[in-house]
Amino acid sequence: MTYNDHASPQGSEVPILRCDGLMKAFGGVNAVNGATFDVPRNQITALIGPNGAGKTTVVNLLSGAMKIDSGTVHLGLTDITNMERSKIARLGLMRTFQLSRELGGLTVLENLLVAPKVQAGESLFNIFFRPRLLKREERQNLERALEILRTYGLYDLRDNRARELSGGQKKLLEISRGVMASPSLFLLDEPMAGVNPALIERIGGYILDMKAQGVTVLMIEHNLNVVERICDNVIVLAEGRTLATGTMSELRENKEVVTAYLGEIINAGPSH
Repeated sequence: MTYNDHASPQGSEVPILRCDGLMKAFGGVNAVNGATFDVPRNQITALIGPNGAGKTTVVNLLSGAMKIDSGTVHLGLTDITNMERSKIARLGLMRTFQLSRELGGLTVLENLLVAPKVQAGESLFNIFFRPRLLKREERQNLERALEILRTYGLYDLRDNRARELSGGQKKLLEISRGVMASPSLFLLDEPMAGVNPALIERIGGYILDMKAQGVTVLMIEHNLNVVERICDNVIVLAEGRTLATGTMSELRENKEVVTAYLGEIINAGPSH
């Protein structure tokens, strides 16, 4: 699968995510220092910046993994500031981690089957009084999980324990598990890190497919070639604050961005 062109920004509707003045300190040091940005719907947005800029901390704040000291986060029109992680996930915001967090003792298939946000089998009433509903849902989830595993090249590994997968396969498993949860907004923390060029190409194609299916993506990424090729928008963080937003071509002309982070790399264009 190859990826080259991507759609230009569309419309001025309410963004799927709006962050205003996010603050997070550790031991008196501000890891996130007033970050403010929007994530447009149905687009792929990159979150870039030097090491220590606060990118992963921002994702942790958005997903509920950490508490926000001050500032607000809205998912659509819903205020999710410091909401519990499980509730945020039910609203459609899912995330991956920089280091994959697969359920190692479960099979690849079982990792996907636990992913759907709300399942009929979680209700004792349904277990005792609506067994047909449970069977129908279980069959539908199984069919969907197998189809996703085929798409992501993991079908032949469906009965393997997740801990037995290679690093690249674990990346694919975590992404496919997120897709199984039907996100409206998918936060990807360095999905291309530590994988070979062929797999980078595949993952880029999968992310474009997500967008085509109506999933909005916000991804932390250091591979500027990937950012250039698949992202509609770019947010630059530096020292915990939003330094600039725009397309890669626009950011190449931003002297503050070039000085703070991109330097000779961005002036030279996409890396190869």
